[in-house]
Amino acid sequence: MPAFTWLPANEATPEDVEAVLGAGGARRCRCQALKVPGWIWRDSTQEEREAALVAQTGCGTDGPTSGLVGYVDGEPAGWVAVEPRENYPRIWSRKAPWMRMDPDAEGIWSVTCFVVAKGHRRQGLVYELAAATVEYGRQVGARLLEGYPTEPPPGKTVIWDEASVGVLQVFLEAGYEVHASPTLRRRVVRHHLGA
Repeated sequence: MPAFTWLPANEATPEDVEAVLGAGGARRCRCQALKVPGWIWRDSTQEEREAALVAQTGCGTDGPTSGLVGYVDGEPAGWVAVEPRENYPRIWSRKAPWMRMDPDAEGIWSVTCFVVAKGHRRQGLVYELAAATVEYGRQVGARLLEGYPTEPPPGKTVIWDEASVGVLQVFLEAGYEVHASPTLRRRVVRHHLGA
């Protein structure tokens, strides 16, 4: 089995982040879909999204940062976005109450996006990344981790855009539990880490 390791993005290099996010659908989004108030494609340019990602990851600094970079045998292979929930304005701007549960609760960190680089897909890397969020959450003192995965009905497929938020089974295997099922396909999951 290849060796999996991970680093907070601020401890990684910009080149490592780019190696993961520079291809596929993540190339356009740059993990900004929930970070920019309003509709991302209407309200921001590609250059603005790229600059925002650079600032948010804080590569080469003491942090804070916006996610984790996963490595397979030392090669950058995956990304998972995880940071305090208040850093996601679009979660709070949506009218659906499931996106705003416990608005006054402190210490909640959101896990919002998974990306696996080409050449490393279909190897279970998202499971490793989800487990890394739990270890990282404990390191940074998060009280609770929250994710918004999809669970398609039996026999239905998951499209890329849905899979980017994670699928339910990935979170369950990392110790998260279903907190709410607001729609047919959407789940809100939580992992309680303590005080």
